[in-house]
Amino acid sequence: MGNGLDDDTVRGFAAVECARNHRASEGFILKEDGMTEMKNQPVVGRRAFVGGTLAASSLAFLAACGKKENTASGSGSTSTAAEGGTLNYYINNPVCIDPYNVQEDQGTQVEYQLFDALTEYDNEKGEIVPLACESFEANDDATEFTFKIKKAKFHNGDDVTSKSFKLGWERLVNTKSAIATEYGPSEVSYHLSMVEGYDDLVAGKATELTGVTCPDDETLVVKLTSAYADFPFVASHPALSPVPECAETDVKSFYLAPVGNGPFMMDGKWEDGQEINLKKFDDYYGDKAKIDAIHFQVIKDVETAYKEFQAGNLDVCDVPVAQIDAAKKDRGESKDGYTMSDGARMLLGSEPSTYYLTCNTTAEPFNNADLRRGISLAINREAICKTIFKGTRTPADGIVPPGIAGYKEGAWEFCAYDVDKANEYLDKVAPAGANGDRGINVTLSYNQDGGHKEIMESIIGDLAKVGVTAVSDTPEWSALLEQYQNFNYQFGRLGWIADYPIMDNFLYPLFHSDSLGGDNRSGYSNPDFDAKVDEARATVDDDERIAKMQEADAMVAADCPVIPVMFYTHTIAGSDRVKYLYVDPQKHADLGTAELA
Repeated sequence: MGNGLDDDTVRGFAAVECARNHRASEGFILKEDGMTEMKNQPVVGRRAFVGGTLAASSLAFLAACGKKENTASGSGSTSTAAEGGTLNYYINNPVCIDPYNVQEDQGTQVEYQLFDALTEYDNEKGEIVPLACESFEANDDATEFTFKIKKAKFHNGDDVTSKSFKLGWERLVNTKSAIATEYGPSEVSYHLSMVEGYDDLVAGKATELTGVTCPDDETLVVKLTSAYADFPFVASHPALSPVPECAETDVKSFYLAPVGNGPFMMDGKWEDGQEINLKKFDDYYGDKAKIDAIHFQVIKDVETAYKEFQAGNLDVCDVPVAQIDAAKKDRGESKDGYTMSDGARMLLGSEPSTYYLTCNTTAEPFNNADLRRGISLAINREAICKTIFKGTRTPADGIVPPGIAGYKEGAWEFCAYDVDKANEYLDKVAPAGANGDRGINVTLSYNQDGGHKEIMESIIGDLAKVGVTAVSDTPEWSALLEQYQNFNYQFGRLGWIADYPIMDNFLYPLFHSDSLGGDNRSGYSNPDFDAKVDEARATVDDDERIAKMQEADAMVAADCPVIPVMFYTHTIAGSDRVKYLYVDPQKHADLGTAELA
């Protein structure tokens, strides 16, 4: 989902916060002494190419295996699982449920049940593994990947072939496709920007994605413009799912009732602002779903939704911050943070997402790194997480969250809370006067919904203690995004959730010069950083690639173009009807393996 939409639009979206999207990180618990400790953070290594095949990079989050493989029910269960039944699931109104523009966690939640992409991340194996493909391999320099497609059916009975993936990918990129003509160009086509022919298709100079070929129905070959060893992670993104021909021949129907290859199919069409209903797909090529149906109830805000949950009308719901302590006692905490079972139906697992302040580095005095460093050092992240979020979020120590391979604890030194050091850096910008005031005035821009006001007020109070006067600017979310795009702001709130669990998905979109005009909202441009990221992307060996990404991360950490504040966690509760449910770090619920009591 890597973008920057509003995180509560996203949770009610994740990015979270993204016009393309992103959201939050590893599991932590609050100890009695008020300090935080990591919870459920396995260490998983990355493997390199061997004999031309890819055994890929890894996210160290999960405590259960990949999404669409059946697993045993939660341990310690006492109720009896019942086959069938309908699961009632809360979502906010999605942006889109068609793969061509699926970009936030609400639409993705629905699309995830309807479609299978080529690959998925499997925590048990600690690697990216085949899903809709039988196997995948790369050439020696990671510029060409070959996927062998599994025999499967779409929900309308059509065969899933390599051409189905080519069609699905091209309708993302082709600005003249039937779907783009009807609903506008995809905002997530950038996931394929490294594929040969992408630029020409986007520009209307071609009619196909030339780097994607189909030698036969079972073989998909993808050629890249440069080496990119992490491409199998990209291939796991929900937007890169296959589609049948009707996706282009009957665009309006497909948009509201997509025909996929996943374990569930549409039951009727998306009723905008009301509901989305799915039913089990009996001809699914993998393990069949255990429940009969899913009712996604669309509710405008989490507070209203939680009241419906308490009344027994929903089985799965996000929990408002004010209700978290009570929900933990009532529902019981899940041991791994991601798996619901009897007596453990409150999920507090980490998400690969970061809440941060973006800084306008294109304008004075905000282009002064010492000012940004001083402001970052002045923020008491621990107090925000403990007081406002009841210890369910974690102070950020960098832009890359724990669990992502290559994460280093304390990687960004200016994320530490150090008032004395903050004053030292701010003194370089404007020495404090007799009353402590520096004459530094800054504006914090943010949307008022979603609890951001309390966070910003805490930061404003922290800055006052070091002689910086901060005031609030609170436009509507759409207007705020426009301000960011035009660099008409000073400091602003954003959030980012990983589209795929690799460092590149944080560093390239947020800070690379190629991303200016897109998700690089800070205006940061550093040729040395760009070169290091480009070098890392082209490095085949996993360990070497991570080391280079860490070097690039150190560069941006020193410049501080954004100020990481905290990492997100799940705050999801289940009803007594839920016998077993797994929700991965990116909030994808594996409803194909869900069981009702």
